Amino acid sequence: MTQYTVKVDGMQCGMCEAHVNDAVRKALPVKKVTSSHGKGETVILSEEPLDPAEIRRVIDATGYTAVSVEETPYRKRGLFGFGK
Repeated sequence: MTQYTVKVDGMQCGMCEAHVNDAVRKALPVKKVTSSHGKGETVILSEEPLDPAEIRRVIDATGYTAVSVEETPYRKRGLFGFGK
């Protein structure tokens, strides 16, 4: 599984977060997506590789700006946040 952390400019509230999350869920094969307007980011978990340019296109189409996309392998943490 892969985690994509997208820096997003323009989100101001919880409704902004929901708008971005809904757009990502509808357009991309994701397992989980969460956004934080406070952190200015959207975190996407996917079992399939995603095209960073497509992630940017989907988020930019919502009216917000995807500034950067960082791709890292996702490792589920064990109980109390300790990895195996």
